[in-house]
Amino acid sequence: MCADKTTETPEYKDTLKLPQTDFPMRAGLPKREPAWLERWEKIGVYDRLREKEGRTPFTLHDGPPYANGHLHIGHALNKTIKDMIVRSHQMMGFDARYVPGWDCHGLPIEWKIEEKYRKKGKNKDNVPVVEFRQECRAFADEWVKIQREEFKRLGITGNWEDPYLTMNYHAEAVIADEFMKFLMNGTLYQGSKPVMWSPMEKTALAEAEVEYHDKESFTIYVKFKVSVDQSEFVIEPTSRGGDGVQMTPHMERLHDLTEDAYVVIWTTTPWTMPSNKAVVFGEDIAYGLYEVTGTPEECWLKVGEKYLLADNLAADVFKRARLAEDQYKRISDISVEELEKLELAHPLAGAEGSNGEWDDIRDFRAAPFVTDTEGTGFVHCAPSHGMEEFELYRDLGMLEQVITYNVMDDGGFRADLPFFGGKYILNRKGGEGDANKAVIDKLVEVGGLLARGKIKHSYPHSWRSKAPIIYRNTPQWFAGVDRKLDDGMGEMGDTIRERALRSIDELVKWTPQTGRNRLYSMIEARPDWVLSRQRAWGVPLTCFTKKGALPTDADFLLRNDEVNARIKAAFEENGADVWYEDGFKAKVLDGIADPEAYDQVFDVLDVWFDSGSTHAFVLRDREDGTEDGIADVYMEGTDQHRGWFHSSLLQACGTKGRAPYRNVVTHGFTLDEKGMKMSKSLGNTIVPEEVVKQYGADILRLWVAQVDYTADQRIGPEILKGTADSYRRLRNTMRFILGNLDGFTEEERMPYAQMTELEKLMLDGVAQLEDEVREGYAKFDFSGVFNKIFNFATINLSSMYFDIRKDVLYCDPVDSDLRRSCRTVLDILFHRLTTWLAPILVFTMEEIWLERFPGDDSSIHLQDFPEPQPEWKHPEMRARWQTLASVRRVVTGCLELERKEKTIGSSLEAHPKVFVTPEILEEINNPKRFADICITSQLELSTDPIPEGAFTLEDVPGVGVVFAKAEGEKCQRCWKILPDVGMFANVGVCGRCNDALG
Repeated sequence: MCADKTTETPEYKDTLKLPQTDFPMRAGLPKREPAWLERWEKIGVYDRLREKEGRTPFTLHDGPPYANGHLHIGHALNKTIKDMIVRSHQMMGFDARYVPGWDCHGLPIEWKIEEKYRKKGKNKDNVPVVEFRQECRAFADEWVKIQREEFKRLGITGNWEDPYLTMNYHAEAVIADEFMKFLMNGTLYQGSKPVMWSPMEKTALAEAEVEYHDKESFTIYVKFKVSVDQSEFVIEPTSRGGDGVQMTPHMERLHDLTEDAYVVIWTTTPWTMPSNKAVVFGEDIAYGLYEVTGTPEECWLKVGEKYLLADNLAADVFKRARLAEDQYKRISDISVEELEKLELAHPLAGAEGSNGEWDDIRDFRAAPFVTDTEGTGFVHCAPSHGMEEFELYRDLGMLEQVITYNVMDDGGFRADLPFFGGKYILNRKGGEGDANKAVIDKLVEVGGLLARGKIKHSYPHSWRSKAPIIYRNTPQWFAGVDRKLDDGMGEMGDTIRERALRSIDELVKWTPQTGRNRLYSMIEARPDWVLSRQRAWGVPLTCFTKKGALPTDADFLLRNDEVNARIKAAFEENGADVWYEDGFKAKVLDGIADPEAYDQVFDVLDVWFDSGSTHAFVLRDREDGTEDGIADVYMEGTDQHRGWFHSSLLQACGTKGRAPYRNVVTHGFTLDEKGMKMSKSLGNTIVPEEVVKQYGADILRLWVAQVDYTADQRIGPEILKGTADSYRRLRNTMRFILGNLDGFTEEERMPYAQMTELEKLMLDGVAQLEDEVREGYAKFDFSGVFNKIFNFATINLSSMYFDIRKDVLYCDPVDSDLRRSCRTVLDILFHRLTTWLAPILVFTMEEIWLERFPGDDSSIHLQDFPEPQPEWKHPEMRARWQTLASVRRVVTGCLELERKEKTIGSSLEAHPKVFVTPEILEEINNPKRFADICITSQLELSTDPIPEGAFTLEDVPGVGVVFAKAEGEKCQRCWKILPDVGMFANVGVCGRCNDALG
């Protein structure tokens, strides 16, 4: 029966099943996130996850930050990546443990206390060492508390109630015990060699404690007087030569050629000249003898003087001495064999007041590290201040002849050094001291300079004091990386280096793989590990040396298991401070060795040994550690290839016989939006706290998930705005799902077999995506995971599936099979998306979860990823729907043109005629269903030839569309234009809506 068209159309809005949810579009994260943090703490989420039984342990071992300042953006990136690793593995079915830790010893903290002392005019050396150490401990403890809250605010999960601290008594005991293993296995030795030394901090530094900055340095070209070494070329005493020694004709020629001649060296460290002991040359370099034929005014060179120089560098050297090209000439070749017959005198030799300090003949020989690309072709050697020179003379067995001790621990020359005693390389603020100028002035005075100038170059600085460092020969304690280990753990090799290199290639996976190459090359080329520091705050080197013995003597070090056990027990009970108490030496040596016969070592361990030992007191010793003391993952920044990754590898190879990790994951540095390094002076720093206040921690976490952290990444205001926009789009998708699941029950769930094809297509996408999500999380590829989820949510779902199924969800009868299928898929999507995204958006996914499943004990973070459903995969259906999607794109393209021309306002006003090939028609099969997919009220399919003027797309051959308006009346409930509108009991509706109204 037809409805009376004169009857007023009722309001049907209230009959639609529109989305119902209290989930707001505006997140308000900065204000709301703290409440979720309190909730997780209250219900004990981390501890409850530990209670889940039968799970394979997965442990990410935390590289400890220093407890000495507020967090920077690098901290936020680092800890968020770690959190994503831990949370994702937990949700993939592991027992994912995370014990946060802090590095509490060492120079950064000690320096802060010294700064406080300096402000008060207090001298650290006048403070009892235990009192000073206690101040360092208190300082570190305070910053641990501050940083812990800042990390927690970022949503980082972990055992925050019981973190590890390197200054805890047990940790100090284990660090000492690990050191004593080096003592016992034969790798520990005391040696004297040039090490990186900070005069400001009066201590040796590790490579990881050094950073490089541009520095302006003095450059000098120094003259060494040449003479012929006659001692090996005597024929017999006759009338020629000194004391009647006769020379061969060749030697006579060389003698005449080199009269008034000089070898010239170039250096950027004039302060090392008083420690010069040799000059070296290259065996494969062409050298010539050059004579000065003219000089400009105010020149240090004299006509007739001769200079030995590398031919490739001679012109540059004379240019720096201000000679024109016509003021010097090359007079002879000088072969390497002839160079070997010469002797050199230091420019200060015989200087009045030198007290014979530099009168010895300088050693002069070939060396492999000399080149003719810079300088003069001759290299000045001060083996006390250069590693290459040190190694050269060490291998020659000549160290005793060439090592000096002219520079003290504060960078000043020894008081009794002629001319320079009491001069300093650096001033007390870390700037240029008076030593370089004093040396240069003296060389000018004695006629020892050819030229001087300045150069700007990259130079090592202490990363703490920011002052330049020097290389200084000083007695230090070393772990020999090539010494054979006497420990019975030789499966991976007999030395630390062998074990480390084999571990890198055989036991560890690297993300990215370039990390392997970087660390391998460092280990392959590194020297012995300098373990000692001349500081107060740290774990002491718990060993004793025999008085009167030499470091090379077999009994120099006291090696006794019982002594070691006593030391460890004392540290366990009272911490490392006991080492400094009066009578401690006598106590631990009682009944074992005569205390008066031994000296106690008071250097402290390199802090990298502390953090390198954490595998022992965290992974090995804790209940939430690992059975084998090996971590599944170490994850830090790329600078830790020379830092924590490096020291942990060396330390564990010395005490465990292998690497302490199975995976090493590395992130790059964080730069500003222009790719520049962040600095306060440039005003381009991004502070995590400020981002959290403005956007919320989830936006910062989302930024981490979007970047490729394996390379350097950028952040700034515009980038964060883009991140926030991505977040809003994702939040809108989740809001749609929530709203359309209102009232969903298990009774409504539609079995998979009875679902329509579009729903099965969505589940095929889910099945593919869940494989990619699990694989991505397992590989620590968070940007890959997020981008795949985001594209699926915003393109496959919001822009396609939701758009198509809005009509079914809003207008179909509540119990229609199609609506039930759609709501079942939405429920599946809800569980997948919330769990998949929970490791990234920890606060937002909790909010979404609680919107559906409120309760005092409810939390998304207690859930696992749903189990994969491989039966949902249908490649054949996927391929067919790709065809449908291509045809749909042609239809929507045609309708978009009509919308722009304002022919129609909505696609529901259209009745397009779609021309396709018979093969495509077979794929589409159902015009009504395809009309729903194209969101048109009606649609016609035809295999007729595509008419002229039809809309086509070049990349979709065989498809054309001719526009036509839909015929019929507009349904007042679903807004489709259909011929049957108005033919039912309910006024102004189509047949489908009439059935829905009942």
